[in-house]
Amino acid sequence: MNVKGMTLEELNNFNRGSLIETLGIEYQLVTPERVEATMNVDKRTRQPFGILHGGATLALAETVAGVGSYMNIEEGKVAVGAQASCNHVSSAFDGDSVRAIATPIHIGRTTHVWNIDIFTSNGTLLSSVRFMNFIKKKQ
Repeated sequence: MNVKGMTLEELNNFNRGSLIETLGIEYQLVTPERVEATMNVDKRTRQPFGILHGGATLALAETVAGVGSYMNIEEGKVAVGAQASCNHVSSAFDGDSVRAIATPIHIGRTTHVWNIDIFTSNGTLLSSVRFMNFIKKKQ
């Protein structure tokens, strides 16, 4: 798969030294119409009680929405997070993994809106997120 000149492996390697690497987020599929990524529930992403931290869940959602917007913008522009709305409907526990699936709701000139559903490894819906990115000129 070619992600604007990068293979999926190169895109995952590009995240070295970032929060994305720290949380263990790995892209599985990246297209302009769909982005999928996984993240393990472990000492990096859980609360002290062994449950996936909501902040880690939102970081996963912002990550897939961000790369999805990147796939839909022209050269010289950048997507920046503007708003998130999240509903946690279930829990994921230490040792599990979660999968985020992002699909665009609106791809405009200055804003993108994404729906991100996050599932546990057994397919249970964990969280549903609506995320908006502003599209701006690179500085």
